[in-house]
Amino acid sequence: MIVHHERVLVVDYGAQYAQLIARRVREAHVYSEIVSSKLSVEELLAKRPSAIILSGGPSSVYEPGAPQVDRSLFEAGVPVFGICYGFQAMAQALGGTVARTGTREYGRSALAIQNSGCLLEAIPNTINVWMSHGDSVTKAPKGLQVLARTAGAPVAAFESRERKLAGVQWHPEVMHSQWGQQVLEHFLFKIAGLTPSWTPDTMVSETITAIQEQVGDRRVLCALSGGVDSAVAAALVQRAIGSQLTCVFVDHGLLRAGEAEQVKEDFVRATGVDLVVADERERFLGALAGVTDPEQKRKIIGREFIRTFEEVARQLESDRGIDFLVQGTLYPDVVESGGGDGASNIKSHHNVGGLPDDLQFTLIEPLRAMFKDEVRQVGAQLGLPEEMVHRHPFPGPGLGIRIVGEVTEERLEILRRADLIAREELRAAHLEREIWQFPVVLLADVRSVGVQGDGRTYGYPIVLRPVTSEDAMTADWARLPYEVLEKMSTRITNECEGINRVVVDITSKPPGTIEWE
Repeated sequence: MIVHHERVLVVDYGAQYAQLIARRVREAHVYSEIVSSKLSVEELLAKRPSAIILSGGPSSVYEPGAPQVDRSLFEAGVPVFGICYGFQAMAQALGGTVARTGTREYGRSALAIQNSGCLLEAIPNTINVWMSHGDSVTKAPKGLQVLARTAGAPVAAFESRERKLAGVQWHPEVMHSQWGQQVLEHFLFKIAGLTPSWTPDTMVSETITAIQEQVGDRRVLCALSGGVDSAVAAALVQRAIGSQLTCVFVDHGLLRAGEAEQVKEDFVRATGVDLVVADERERFLGALAGVTDPEQKRKIIGREFIRTFEEVARQLESDRGIDFLVQGTLYPDVVESGGGDGASNIKSHHNVGGLPDDLQFTLIEPLRAMFKDEVRQVGAQLGLPEEMVHRHPFPGPGLGIRIVGEVTEERLEILRRADLIAREELRAAHLEREIWQFPVVLLADVRSVGVQGDGRTYGYPIVLRPVTSEDAMTADWARLPYEVLEKMSTRITNECEGINRVVVDITSKPPGTIEWE
């Protein structure tokens, strides 16, 4: 859906930070997307990149079966920047030497700059950078100037401004690397010669134009959940086609307390959109009866969403019909659902991997190329209320994937109450804006012994999962004050029937995901 003039491809060699590289490029106001290292040079060039970044990865370039870089990529006239493994693969392809030096570097390392060149211009001679490597480039390729070294990397950076090639052994994309963003921007602007034109204004105007061209004078439905993603998607499409849009809010019975009222009143008041409310609580709970597998849950919920939209479309159908369905799909949804080039399927998002094969709509996904922070920027640009733009993300499948086990009305009521308590205490502590997302999870397949009212209980545990993040691709657990956690725990065990234990999930992403299912 996004139209753009310059595109940076991030070639993923299995890096932990590939998504972070793409985000850092976008923070420099240049469009980027992630592609698989399995693509041939011809396939890469067919995407018409303005520049290419080769990511890090876990392999050694000299091991059998390790991903390699075809030398012809560096002769195609496209600027290329190598990071960590990408740097080593680049060096080897161009005739340099990569070897195990015996000095591994993991974490913070001191970098000594010998020649600043263009890549390291105006950066102090000694800085701390974040390393993660056992191999090193010991001899730079002919024609590339060596810029810096560390204790474990005799060649830690090189460049050729004439050939528009550069690379570094460290990870400039992580915040632990001093001057990291400047290094990336020096490549993008000084070596590759790109223009910083990827802005909220650009995203809005180009997306609106693309929607208008795709839709013409036909009618469109929008799947509105009340979350920031679907709200921004709806506002974008409404800006593009006005009264041709009808939003459909499906009350599937898996919502948090107050969610339906917020959508019916607040969003309509803010946008003036035409809204149809479909009460499908019995339908969804019936379809989920007896189901415990999380992937099956997601696919069932995705299927029932589509069936509901089809029925609404038939009820609203005019002589022109309704051909399009708008969804608030984001770039992280696509990547995690295996929708990228060679991406692995971490979990099926109900609006990506959970869609039925016999889908009767043409999808409009105006946010499909955006990260969450970019969606918030677009929402602000469109004039949506601040409380809506900065609302905590809430998954489309709702509480259905926050109950580990079978979804029943009784369990939903327990979880709704626990979730409301957690949100109330977070708001009372003025910590809402400090948290990216706060799933509250009911472990319905687990029981633990407790003591309440001088008697033995055998109840469910509730898991609190507050996290901080920039884009949901990586996340860290939020260090909430103990007194806030204590209030949440005390209220939940006192006020939620059947709950006798509250635990806090302190797992980062990776290795865990933000949601439990």
